[in-house]
Amino acid sequence: MDDSTSGSGPFDIIGDVHGCADELEELLDDLGYRVEWNGKTVTVTPPTGRRAVFLGDLVDRGPRSPDTLRIARHMVENDHALAVVGNHDDKLMRHLAGRNVTISHGLAETIEQLREEPPEFLAGMQAWLGTLPSHHVLDHGKLIVAHAGFKESLLGRTGKSVRAFCMYGETTGKIDEFGLPVRGDWAAGYAGKAMVVYGHTPVREAEWVGRTVCIDTGCVFGGKLTALRYPELELVSVPARRIHCPPPRPLKAPSGRSSPAPLAFPPNSH
Repeated sequence: MDDSTSGSGPFDIIGDVHGCADELEELLDDLGYRVEWNGKTVTVTPPTGRRAVFLGDLVDRGPRSPDTLRIARHMVENDHALAVVGNHDDKLMRHLAGRNVTISHGLAETIEQLREEPPEFLAGMQAWLGTLPSHHVLDHGKLIVAHAGFKESLLGRTGKSVRAFCMYGETTGKIDEFGLPVRGDWAAGYAGKAMVVYGHTPVREAEWVGRTVCIDTGCVFGGKLTALRYPELELVSVPARRIHCPPPRPLKAPSGRSSPAPLAFPPNSH
């Protein structure tokens, strides 16, 4: 599923939150959004004309996954944000649906936090997570957002293989010294005209490779939570309050640029 009818922005694209709702609230405040709580009900008021975009992995590992879900769902349902599905979101959705999933990589902490929530909250979140698309095509085809990345050959396609790539990227079949899959470098070979903004692979600093940028800066691992303002291409970050979860491997050092390459066309041109 993709969405090419969501306007030209401007957007505030937010990297992997992983239950770090304190940092998310601070980042939204820095971006001009007002977040107000009344008990467990949240209201988010965006700055005039802007919408947030969540890159997935809203949950797991961090201390406030239910509140992160509340913020994102409220914003999406009130047309203040868009969101794509991350692999952690998909796994939680399958768990809530009663599917047999491995309880690992922070899911146990999310399940424990959800024990305090009523059944209707769980059912509502399961249904909402099931509506999240694999990617969005925005700004008249000039911008693509997906959790783990996007290849030009996927444009205009749907189905399980597209959804899987958008959630997981590609792997080489090899295992690194930390026992984790070695991921393929799809960004190095990306030659599409659309800018691709993604997360999934935590890096110390937002990393530009060609017309792609990874903005998962490992907040839950003690890094920071980063947003990319589009079309300004300005990065806005807030530091993690603490190391919420030890990283399974050291955060990747940047191998690309810390700023974008010259654009082939102005982002807001039609």
